[in-house]
Amino acid sequence: MVSRRRVRLCVGVLSAGLLVAGCSGGGGDGTATPAGSGSTGSSTGSKSPTASADTRSSPTPSVSPSPSPSPSATGLDFTPDPDRAPKSSAEALRLARAVAAAPARWGPGFVRRTPYESDPAFRPVLDANCVWQRGPLPSTVLATLTRYSELPAEDGKGPIRVAAVVTVHRTVKDADWEMAATLEEALRCPDQQLRQGERITGLASQGADYGVLGNLTAEDMLTEGGKYYSDELGGPYHYYWSQSRMGQVTVAAVGKGSEGRSMEEVNTALLQGAGAMVSAVESELGADDQ
Repeated sequence: MVSRRRVRLCVGVLSAGLLVAGCSGGGGDGTATPAGSGSTGSSTGSKSPTASADTRSSPTPSVSPSPSPSPSATGLDFTPDPDRAPKSSAEALRLARAVAAAPARWGPGFVRRTPYESDPAFRPVLDANCVWQRGPLPSTVLATLTRYSELPAEDGKGPIRVAAVVTVHRTVKDADWEMAATLEEALRCPDQQLRQGERITGLASQGADYGVLGNLTAEDMLTEGGKYYSDELGGPYHYYWSQSRMGQVTVAAVGKGSEGRSMEEVNTALLQGAGAMVSAVESELGADDQ
């Protein structure tokens, strides 16, 4: 569905210098002129580290989330329509599929990876050893979906691998808890094992409510950055994660670099994918008169 208005995505700066501030201005087709930056998790109790941190879990955090300001209080040009909010798992999954960025949303040349979509019944959970494991959806989540895409290796450069994560929570409060929990995970586990053969180190995160640190797009936003290592591709390479909350929905964009890929290339793809998803949430859930 095409957005009813242009979206401007701005990402704040991590103090560690891993994420570069930038804004992208684009329409609902996800195209943009970006500059700028962002990790996630799934489910049935499997104890082998095969879950990908490209889909975030939302464990109950030990810190309280910041209050969610209403759109009228923040000035955010988004007014949710209660009649359009998903109320069942089937409705939530339809929404997730409509919002999750397809390859074209990341930029020219991106293609599907295999597998292309995660099993929406599960998502990863970060265990006590900072390893991502599979786990069932919590009762607070109606549906979650991850789509995997990449810009293939060419001209001596490795691939840029990206993931789009959409999680539809039962309530706005549940979505707010996920944002707080994600920030806490980076503090608890600055070094993490993603799936088998992939890890990140030196992870740092930063959150921003609407109007703070350049966030002019979502009710809440967080960014993460670190160094990415792969048994297949080597490393260290750029690793970024950007997550936004709009009402009961969180959307996240993950970017992984490789040999010959600059920070700017990864950031450009990340911002285009993230901007397209925020725009899609507005189109799907916003009031018609906004």
